[in-house]
Amino acid sequence: MEPIQQNPDLSAYLAADEVIDHHHPQVRETAARLAKESADSYAYARAAYEFVRDTVPHSADSGDLRVTWRASDVLAARTGICHAKAHALTALLRAEDIPTALCYQRLEYDGPSGHCVHGLVAVRLRGAWHRQDCRGNKPGVDAQFSLDGERLAWVPNAERGEADHPVLYAAPHPDVLAVMRGASDRRQLWDALPNSL
Repeated sequence: MEPIQQNPDLSAYLAADEVIDHHHPQVRETAARLAKESADSYAYARAAYEFVRDTVPHSADSGDLRVTWRASDVLAARTGICHAKAHALTALLRAEDIPTALCYQRLEYDGPSGHCVHGLVAVRLRGAWHRQDCRGNKPGVDAQFSLDGERLAWVPNAERGEADHPVLYAAPHPDVLAVMRGASDRRQLWDALPNSL
């Protein structure tokens, strides 16, 4: 799959907004700590990825019913679904001037519609975009940071109606964000997640 930048201006993938609030002290402090321990941008990107993947449990895995969507809140509460974790990782990477996009997959899911939209990021390093999945590992899921071939949580199966969405978004997709902002808890969020973009 060839990624497609929604915005041709690379600076859009460094921007802060209400969701990717990388100027927030919570994000800045976390980024500064990770950067201090990293030799270069590649090492920092890996460290930020592993920090979000491993220290912010996916709320479905942990049973946490809280819904987080703003990057700083995800880092403070240490919980979130895949989209929330992608927002946090995007903020941490942009905080250190690494262009980062939000991207999505359509995956089979046992919810009401049978499918849901899964959130990832794409990081711009070594002159190309590289998708990363910071969802969090568990039995059957072994996502890894990689610039040499994707190591995502899932590979979509077209026969099951699954697909990679090629568009790289500078901001969260509005359909996904609206559901996250409107959900009172994760159970409600699960039932309302979009099944396609």
